[in-house]
Amino acid sequence: MTTNLLQFYEAIERASADMLEAARTGDWDQVVKLEGACAVLISQLKHAAAQSSMGPEEAELKSRIMQRILLNDAEIRVLAEPWLEDLDHLMTGKPKTLH
Repeated sequence: MTTNLLQFYEAIERASADMLEAARTGDWDQVVKLEGACAVLISQLKHAAAQSSMGPEEAELKSRIMQRILLNDAEIRVLAEPWLEDLDHLMTGKPKTLH
């Protein structure tokens, strides 16, 4: 069963890497789509984790996978910041300021 748990973590990692690639190319619709896929995987992982536990070796691998996911997430956030500011300006009706 722990292999199954690790497969969820690996699938989430792949999805986060795909999200990062989409963010790098400015494909924000794809980022949002993949974010939804991640949410489904996380929900499935929570359900599976409630029925299983990991040994020390699996927990170490899980930790390394989680670190990579967090690094991907951090870079996505940096890339998304200007896009989110533009979206905020559109929603509030404020013109974009050029420096």
